[in-house]
Amino acid sequence: MTLKLRSESECRWDLVSLGEVMLRLDPGEARIHTTRRFAAWEGGGEYNVARGLRRCFGKRTAVLTALADNPVGRLVEDLMLQGGVDLSLVRWVPYDGVGRAARNGVNFTERGFGPRAAVGCSDRGHTAVSQLQPGDFDWEDIFGRLGARWLHSGGIFCALGESTPDVARSAFEAARRHGTIVSYDLNYRDSLWRSAGGQAKAQEVNRALVGLADVLFGNEEDFSAALGFPVDGTDSGLETLSTAGFRRMIAKVMETFPNLTAVVTTLRTARSAGRNGWGALCSYAGEFFEIQQIDIDILDRVGGGDSFASGFICGLLEGRGPEWALRCGVAHGALAMTTPGDASMATRSEVERRMSGSSARIER
Repeated sequence: MTLKLRSESECRWDLVSLGEVMLRLDPGEARIHTTRRFAAWEGGGEYNVARGLRRCFGKRTAVLTALADNPVGRLVEDLMLQGGVDLSLVRWVPYDGVGRAARNGVNFTERGFGPRAAVGCSDRGHTAVSQLQPGDFDWEDIFGRLGARWLHSGGIFCALGESTPDVARSAFEAARRHGTIVSYDLNYRDSLWRSAGGQAKAQEVNRALVGLADVLFGNEEDFSAALGFPVDGTDSGLETLSTAGFRRMIAKVMETFPNLTAVVTTLRTARSAGRNGWGALCSYAGEFFEIQQIDIDILDRVGGGDSFASGFICGLLEGRGPEWALRCGVAHGALAMTTPGDASMATRSEVERRMSGSSARIER
């Protein structure tokens, strides 16, 4: 079973993402709790995929989200405009002056260095996106009249509010009715599920939605915490999960969810905050493909997995097959982690040079 994509000519968008877009505040080389200044970026797990596809690979993408209509929301809009993602599907929610009814999410992120790991501190309770309802978007218009080849969402969006899993389900069902490919990134975050039912609730929500997806992204923690599949094949913890263990885990996932055509995972070993082993593994239509880990230097690891996903999706959108798609995802994710902020600053030519094994020699 291979993916059957809608033609470009019948669709306004190559991909639409469903998720929250936050204001990211970055202290640079300092710490969140001691800094006196921040750099501002936009970011969000689902949005980052759409932005990477648009800015690096030139695809037509849009974001389904909601923002409170105040200066912070308009700053997020201004940052997204630079990313080139179509904002015609953004839902603007009136602001009450304080944020009691709805507000915009803020994410503080420090990069880490050496033995000090990266740190994220989110402030995203009662945001506009967390209160979305299934009827807030015209799904038939989006996936039927206008058309999208691919829909991407994930576990971060579905953890934000009581109604967000229902929104995702209604979007997935409409997308499937119109032949749109659906991808889901498990993206388990303990901090998001902690006060919303914990791992048990995460597994209940994710299992229901993975059953409506065609492509699943995740890592070893995601498969265990977010889906309930036990970690298999480790010697001393998650960081040492063997490739054979990953393959067994992925096989179990695909056996449980026969609707899935592809299950994709990054392979990462954190040697320090600034140096990681980086590779990937994919099962596509019953065949495994692997990019073995090599050590890469990292400036800012946040968003690397999203850039990996956008590179992988690009390969499938272009009909290049899972092996090329996997190499594209690994190259794009590696380059995205060499620059600050959630979003990729890589160009397609840089990605293709890395895929070909070129060096970091200066380009003139």
